[in-house]
Amino acid sequence: MILFVLFSCEKEKDIDTEKPNIDITFSEAFPQNCDTLYFGEAFELKAIFTDNMELGSYSISVHHNFDQHSHSTEVKACNLDDKKEPVNPFVFIEEYKIPEGLNEYNPGLRISVPANNGNGSFDEGDYHFMIKLTDKVGWSALTGISLKMKYR
Repeated sequence: MILFVLFSCEKEKDIDTEKPNIDITFSEAFPQNCDTLYFGEAFELKAIFTDNMELGSYSISVHHNFDQHSHSTEVKACNLDDKKEPVNPFVFIEEYKIPEGLNEYNPGLRISVPANNGNGSFDEGDYHFMIKLTDKVGWSALTGISLKMKYR
């Protein structure tokens, strides 16, 4: 009976019940709410991703906000242009793996924003920049940034 109790009392495994965190509140973070990105130029994503156990991956998506919709993740409202119909809006969707074993990561990702596509120049105006961070077991966090995209 003693052997049964010893072998059946397995140590409880740590169970991850916390979602990861996306920090874009420090002064060097980029982009931040209401910033401007420029077509035909590159920028560096500066954020800090953390998790209580282990990070997994992150994705970046950019979509137009010409209809002035909102997401519950936006920090504050920015001055919006007048509503308009999209003609050739810029769209960006990419996913990136985080090296294994990390619970803190600064992506330092360089993103090139093209000036145009096969349909011509992209529409200038209001856009949303979304960061989705997923930890190793699947918990996720989403942060939305409102910004302008323009030509210089």
